[in-house]
Amino acid sequence: MPTAYFTHPAFLDHDTGPGHPERADRLRAVWNALEGPDFAALQRFQAPEASDADLALGHPAAYVQALVGALPTQGYGMLDADTIVSPGSGPAARRAAGAVIAAVDRVLKGDARNAFCAVRPPGHHAEPDRPMGFCLFNNVAIAARHALERHGLARVAVMDFDVHHGNGTETWARRDARLFYASTHQSPFYPGTGEANDPAVPNLVNAPLDAGAGSAEFRAAMERTVLPALRRFAPELVLISAGFDAHLRDPLAQVALDEDDFAWATDALCDVAAASASGRLVSALEGGYDLDALAASVAAHVRVLMAR
Repeated sequence: MPTAYFTHPAFLDHDTGPGHPERADRLRAVWNALEGPDFAALQRFQAPEASDADLALGHPAAYVQALVGALPTQGYGMLDADTIVSPGSGPAARRAAGAVIAAVDRVLKGDARNAFCAVRPPGHHAEPDRPMGFCLFNNVAIAARHALERHGLARVAVMDFDVHHGNGTETWARRDARLFYASTHQSPFYPGTGEANDPAVPNLVNAPLDAGAGSAEFRAAMERTVLPALRRFAPELVLISAGFDAHLRDPLAQVALDEDDFAWATDALCDVAAASASGRLVSALEGGYDLDALAASVAAHVRVLMAR
């Protein structure tokens, strides 16, 4: 079966203004990287918009209405010091969530082995009732709950290797034991969450990394902490919050990974999916702010998905 690839031109319309790191050029870099002959076999799809009912899987209706009401009709608006929005932000955010939902549907129906969603805005910082950290809707948490509530799965796992801890997704794991959340991330660092494992919450695994950590530290955290916990949970679907800002060239952090590390992690997560989820895995873009590093890392990540 092929690897599905979801994206949409509307993601460029989420305009964050001059100098903002989460900018449209990120998507252009990803698109260019996935246009080469190595990626001709990808099944390409346009991301649909998530409905209000879809968004309600991760956010109260009042939050969705308030966020939509806060979008400017021209120029820019600020939801917090980091999270800038424009008139095109609402449709882009709906399609970001919609892409991951559609990818989950395709994979669970057996029409694709796995999927990658090139989306923006990212999602893993978005709390159920609060946008933050460039994120409006929590794309992966919504898709995980879609798999649980609408497809009837009993266990869904999210692995987040973005350099920033996905506080919003962790909130959902704390609320729902059917959702496993694991994260490797720089600590102490934004958003100030993600302390090491809380034994009282067995479906939550945090493996913080020190500034300056590289391949050896990251792979050790995965092999000693994350992967054994994932295998014990035995997910029926694996989701990846695929942030590539732990790359050594990224300007927003101080972890020193490279493309080979992301490819290695992807392969290891595919092994988990093969063991308990019939290989079913969906990945969604989160961070990554050096354009060349982002493009190379996404290409390495997707090559592994296509080879599985």
